[in-house]
Amino acid sequence: MADVFSKAKRSEVMSRIRSRGNQATEVVLARLLRAHGITGWRRHLQLKIKNSKLKIPKPTPRLQTPDPRPFLVRPDFVFPRRKLAVFVDGCFWHGCPRHGTQPQGNRAFWRKKFATNRARDRRVNRALRATGWRVLRIWECTLKKRPFKCVERIRKNF
Repeated sequence: MADVFSKAKRSEVMSRIRSRGNQATEVVLARLLRAHGITGWRRHLQLKIKNSKLKIPKPTPRLQTPDPRPFLVRPDFVFPRRKLAVFVDGCFWHGCPRHGTQPQGNRAFWRKKFATNRARDRRVNRALRATGWRVLRIWECTLKKRPFKCVERIRKNF
């Protein structure tokens, strides 16, 4: 079936749809942290990292001059005093090696989409580590099947 909108109109319509993120898994982790008495965290705290401190490749190689804008990162959980950033990665969007699946239609698009998501994750990790932050990534499946292991990993990184 053909799309009833033009390509430009479809793009406009889709741009107005806001993401709800991986809210369910984040709520599970927040409850676990509270239940185990782990405090000092904030959700979705925006971290600004100055690009002049970073020695990581830019996502767009066409830029010749250093980008003066800060590199913005918004981890799922931030422990500001401990300089620990925790990301809860969904198995679908971040390509879990065990549970990540690819849709059958438009395979080239999805392969590129998942590859750019993983590249962005690596870029964010390098940016945070370059400025002294510790980064912890938790898979959605691990949080569901072994939640206490996730809590122990967070405690170990304190």
